[in-house]
Amino acid sequence: MRVTGGEQGGLRLKSPTGTQTRPMSDRLKLALFSMLIADDQPRGRVLDLFAGTGALGIEALSRGGEHAVFVEQHAGMAGIIRDNLAHTKLNGRATVHKQPVSTFLAHAPEPGFDLILMDPPYADPEIAATVCAVGERGLLSGDGLLVLGHTSRRVFEERIGPLQLDRKRCHGDSCVSFYRLAASEVWDLNPAP
Repeated sequence: MRVTGGEQGGLRLKSPTGTQTRPMSDRLKLALFSMLIADDQPRGRVLDLFAGTGALGIEALSRGGEHAVFVEQHAGMAGIIRDNLAHTKLNGRATVHKQPVSTFLAHAPEPGFDLILMDPPYADPEIAATVCAVGERGLLSGDGLLVLGHTSRRVFEERIGPLQLDRKRCHGDSCVSFYRLAASEVWDLNPAP
């Protein structure tokens, strides 16, 4: 596993042995970030939920994100994220939270992330509820983008809470769905003077 582009492109990232995580493949990650660059992303503040090795958030930082917040509940994986940030010399632009995503969301973190990356375990039954909570808590900026990694066997609604499906791309069994705030929600965030 490596950083596929940007200022740290080509650097290898540490990953655990075994099957405790399922990091997004370099091929899918490269395709994802090619789509994001076409969409003027990544930029600004990045939130990497279910961060695993931190590969997605690190890729976003390498490609122009200003600061990334990583949320991972497993202590060993949070340690790997810190190691990968140090190895890529991006640790000064990152914060790592070792806690479940639900706990992080319950403590009302700062709103206004420009890019939210979610690559949860495929079998997690709470994925849609977590996406909804992210939207309802105002974590996404008005023109921000939430990217959800999931299996092609899992179908999500086009509208999840205040978020609207923008597009979906699949490579084999792995898919990424792009959600934005629905137009009515953006209007509520930017009231007329």
